Amino acid sequence: MSRQSNRSTDSKKMNSELFTLTYGALVTQLCKDYENDEEVNKQLDKMGYNIGVRLIEDFLARSSVGRCHDFRETADVIAKVAFKMYLGITPSVTNWSPAGDEFSLILESNPLVDFVELPDNHSTLIYSNLLCGVLRGALEMVQMAVDVRFAQDTLRGDNVTEIRMKFIKRIEENLPAGDE
Repeated sequence: MSRQSNRSTDSKKMNSELFTLTYGALVTQLCKDYENDEEVNKQLDKMGYNIGVRLIEDFLARSSVGRCHDFRETADVIAKVAFKMYLGITPSVTNWSPAGDEFSLILESNPLVDFVELPDNHSTLIYSNLLCGVLRGALEMVQMAVDVRFAQDTLRGDNVTEIRMKFIKRIEENLPAGDE
């Protein structure tokens, strides 16, 4: 029986490593295709946004999470359910603004950056910027406009990876006339 659980653990580790290496190959190709890091950052955000727009349906179906009542509840669901479900980590939610419209997700470890060192000529590359796009795209699909950016990154020598999220506005659903 323990042999079976070891295989399951090994399989998850291999899947995680394959994902990490595949993501690294994607970022490497983008660096070759685009002139500068700023363009690569935009492409990673755009790709992440498109993933988030589609991933939210899977998340809602698999997690059975209901509608969040406020931004604090949204933050907890993102950290404790979404990150755990898709990346196998649970970031901490900290640094709330006094208005309660901005917070940080602190990632003690970022699985996307395993095996990664940024070359000196890519000092402005935001390697994991895909995550910002995913969060922005997913939240937009549940009528929440947010600004998402990296505030700290272990790849740049910081102690932790910090994703800063700011609530911008609730998006009103525009139903076609007669569909109320």
